[in-house]
Amino acid sequence: MSTTGASADPLAALGSLPGVAESVESVRKAVDRVYGHRVMRRRSNAITSEAALRGARGSAALSGADWALEEVRRRSDFGVDDEALAMGAALRLTAEAGQLLSIWRQSPLRVLARLHLVAAAGGGDEIGRPRQAGEPVDEPLVELPLPAADEVAGRLDGLSELIIAGSSAPALVTAAVVHGELLALRPFTSRNGLVARAAERIVLIGSGLDPKSVCPAEVGHAELGRAAYLTALEGYVSGTPEGMAAWITHCGRAVELGARESTAVCEALQRGAA
Repeated sequence: MSTTGASADPLAALGSLPGVAESVESVRKAVDRVYGHRVMRRRSNAITSEAALRGARGSAALSGADWALEEVRRRSDFGVDDEALAMGAALRLTAEAGQLLSIWRQSPLRVLARLHLVAAAGGGDEIGRPRQAGEPVDEPLVELPLPAADEVAGRLDGLSELIIAGSSAPALVTAAVVHGELLALRPFTSRNGLVARAAERIVLIGSGLDPKSVCPAEVGHAELGRAAYLTALEGYVSGTPEGMAAWITHCGRAVELGARESTAVCEALQRGAA
């Protein structure tokens, strides 16, 4: 995040970028519509569960496992091939994210390590820690230049300091920066995209924007498509005001689409169709 150090609260400074305030307001209205739905007052747990499933499906789709929702519901074996492994990892991360909220603000690096451990679900001393010099990264769908291990360590420390210090920035801005920074760095040897999107979810929940986790941004990211996702990420990596704003507003649109998805679920439940 190249803007770090530009002000006492660099995350808040990003909120003044062109188009960001409008995106923040649009996201708030979309979230409020879901939370104001009458079904949410009676069946919020059902909406949360469905949002978790759909969010996991969306995140896995961006990592190359683009399964139909009913296929995700039907399957019980997620260890057969690469796509099944990715889907299983996404489902585990979604379940784990809600358990880590209390730790995030005190020790975000510990949470990220835990997320990778859950996602990778395997042996090897590279699991659950940032990669070291010379270690390869298995993240074929993100083809941006890979930062060196020492740069990764420094930027992770900087990101951790920002989270622990707190910010007056809108939740969307913080979530987008956490997501973008982790994708740009790819700090682990595998599953970085899944971890980055799970971390975005944690910020959105923990900030109070989406406390019941019913607005899955992963759904929106998948709906907007991998090409748009990677193009927006390139904007983040560029570090320019225009690029950063484009990434934040892209993440905002993803949250709006996630909110729309859950609104549709509410409507279906109200009609007795789901």
